[in-house]
Amino acid sequence: MGVLKAAALAAALGLAAAPALAHVSVTPKAADAGGYQVLRFGVGHGCEDLATTALRIEIPRGVTSARPQPKPGWTLQIERGGEDSRAVASVTWRGALPADQYDEFLIQLHLPDQPGPLAFPAVQSCGAAEVRWTEPAPPSVPRPKRPAPTLLLTPTAGEPAVPAAPPTHHH
Repeated sequence: MGVLKAAALAAALGLAAAPALAHVSVTPKAADAGGYQVLRFGVGHGCEDLATTALRIEIPRGVTSARPQPKPGWTLQIERGGEDSRAVASVTWRGALPADQYDEFLIQLHLPDQPGPLAFPAVQSCGAAEVRWTEPAPPSVPRPKRPAPTLLLTPTAGEPAVPAAPPTHHH
């Protein structure tokens, strides 16, 4: 990714301090719209001193394929539904991640064609406790307390960053 593209991405998503603040994060931070991408959802720590016992990632509309990677020692649940009963609505891993350890949960996705931010609301469970990382993080407002992991979909090479204006006709 070029320096200018990376700087624009950071500004658009307000990511200057995001990695240190986010408790459920996503990498990479940007991907080509309409492409296939493996996303890594990182869990940085438990809830206070409690181990993480489940991670649920909601799959946004427009994602046409979502294939989670199983993790040894964790059970995997795939929920389907929505407008297309075959589409993946969410993925949940259940297991145990000690509060002082980090891990990643992977999903291969076929991303929507439309460039722009794409949020993946996440729910981190620690036994009976639950932390919802579901708040939208638009660049024009202060960073929310519990932001949803967000991926910036960029135009594919050769496509304009903004839709072209319709042609004007002179009479």
